[in-house]
This record gives sequence, structure tokens and C-alpha cells, in this order.
Amino acid sequence: MIKSIIVDNTHVMANSEDVRCKCICPPYRGIEGHIYKQNVSLKDCNCLHVVEPMPVDGKDVEAYCLRCECKYEERSSGTIKFTIIMYLSILGLLLLYMVYLTLLEPMLKRRLFGHSQLIQSDDDVVGDQQPFANAHNVLSRSHSRPNMLNKVEHAQQRWRRQVQEQRKSVFDRHVVLS
Repeated sequence: MIKSIIVDNTHVMANSEDVRCKCICPPYRGIEGHIYKQNVSLKDCNCLHVVEPMPVDGKDVEAYCLRCECKYEERSSGTIKFTIIMYLSILGLLLLYMVYLTLLEPMLKRRLFGHSQLIQSDDDVVGDQQPFANAHNVLSRSHSRPNMLNKVEHAQQRWRRQVQEQRKSVFDRHVVLS
């Protein structure tokens, strides 16, 4: 039963849109250049089978066809579909993460620290270069949060301090870090 499903899927995936013969014919005796595409087999991929209607008659057919360049093209629509689905899935995950960072994380921090504590710390230290410095202390003392989350929060706070130090060096001291 599984074998028949696999065979059916490969038959569906290898439909007429996955293989084609493409002939590029340059201008010839007043006839404009043209690109012809047909769904034909590899053995029939030549000017005589692909170029329809033939723009020239009689003995000029052979001369016209010699100028045409025909290529057999094969693609896997299954691979293309899989790639697009993976790309859109990753894009969706990044979008959800962005929504989390912009909407949910501030709400969770307000609940964890208390809304009044955040407002008070913002009012007390207006020019503070490390606005989340006390957040790490509160989180490290919290025993209800898993240890891995504390490590991630610590790394995030360390990164924020480094960014603040770089900003201070560049904007205040006008020194570029090397």
C-alpha cells in the first residue's frame, strides 16, 4: 500500500510542468526571434518537434532549425514546494518571535517585576545606561524560573551592557572600538 502511494506521488510530481524543451530561435530572414516551449520527451527535444507553427516553409526549415538552440529542462516541483514551505515556515516563526519580543515580553516583565517598580526605576534613573540592570538581579534570585532561562537572561543582559558600552565609546568619547 505504501509503495503504491509513493509511486502515485512520483507520478504526480513528474507531471508535464516538470519537464520541457525550450528552443531559442534567433531572427532569420525578416522573421523575428522567438522562444518556443513544449512539454516533450528528451528524444523529441529538437526544433522540428518544438517549433510550432513553423515560421518558414520548405527548404528553409532545415536552415532555420540549425540556428535554433534547443535545451531539455527538468525541475522538481516537489523540491520547489518544500523549499517554499520551509522558507515561509521560518519567516512565520521569526514573525511570531518578533510579536513575542514586542508585545508579550514587556507584559510578562511588568507582571514579574510589578508595573510600579518599572515606572519608578525609569523615573529615578533617567540617564541610566543600563535600564535592565536590576532585572537580572531579580531574575537570578527567582527560584521558580528554570536554570536555563536564567542563563539566557544573563547572556542577554551581558550583551546589552556591551552594546551600551560601545554606544558610550562611540557617541560620548568618539572612539571606535577595534
